[in-house]
Amino acid sequence: MKISEGLARGMTFSFEVFPPKNDQSLSPLLETLDRLGRFGPDFISCTYGAGGTNQGRSLEICAAIRERGITPLAHLTAIGASRSGLRSTVGAYAAAGVENVLALRGDFPAGWTGTRGDFAHADAMTAFLREEFPALCLAAAGYPEKHIAASFFEEDLAYLRSKQDRGASFVMLQLCHDVEAYAAYRDRVRRAGVSIPLVAGLMPVLRRDAIIRMTLSNGCSIPAELAAILGRYAQPEQEEDFSKAGMEYTVRQMHRFIACGVEGLHLFTLNRWEAVSQIVEMSGLRIQV
Repeated sequence: MKISEGLARGMTFSFEVFPPKNDQSLSPLLETLDRLGRFGPDFISCTYGAGGTNQGRSLEICAAIRERGITPLAHLTAIGASRSGLRSTVGAYAAAGVENVLALRGDFPAGWTGTRGDFAHADAMTAFLREEFPALCLAAAGYPEKHIAASFFEEDLAYLRSKQDRGASFVMLQLCHDVEAYAAYRDRVRRAGVSIPLVAGLMPVLRRDAIIRMTLSNGCSIPAELAAILGRYAQPEQEEDFSKAGMEYTVRQMHRFIACGVEGLHLFTLNRWEAVSQIVEMSGLRIQV
């Protein structure tokens, strides 16, 4: 199924997973797919590492997602990507029945100042994929609090508009804890002429250090309510209490995003199906089947 078709029918609910390293077993992730699949997600996306690491495993996982009757969304970056390489890679995805691709510039590996490929930005890669694979459903990345590398917000919005105009059918938003920032972003992109659906990305609050690290690396703000939880449970012996408070906070955030009118809600699971399953059950949004 093309994800754009699901978005046309109503709000989507989905998960993100990442592939294990090449020398690690795939079995734990396959169990994660089985467990998350019980909630009937509209799709599951699969990332891969910077510079294309684990890309082969991403294809394997997308195939496993599809075998479970779930729509896969493959991540694809411009890092080191050539036109001929993309034809081969996307051709392999298509052969595996993958119809949806998230086209990203990608984070530069250490020491890099550009993509070192045929595409400097994701909008050019999107245009290439639209021309070469017209049947694909292409997603673009959006940044509710501005891409950390963008000089100013309007520059970031211009690239998003270009991604839409060059073939993207919907936007996958990156990490954002601030629902008000999301709402302001939505209004700004609509004024900028971006009309395709926006799928909000939400990272469950489970581990204190991980939340701080991921939030800072993405240039995101920390709302007062989340900052209070981070401050209240700052000691190592409070890890369990932090996780409990974080899960409850995540459920509230899910409800707030929905009340704000999101067109899709996407949970970054970090492959932690146990905690994510509890959160989904607590939210009441989906029931395991």
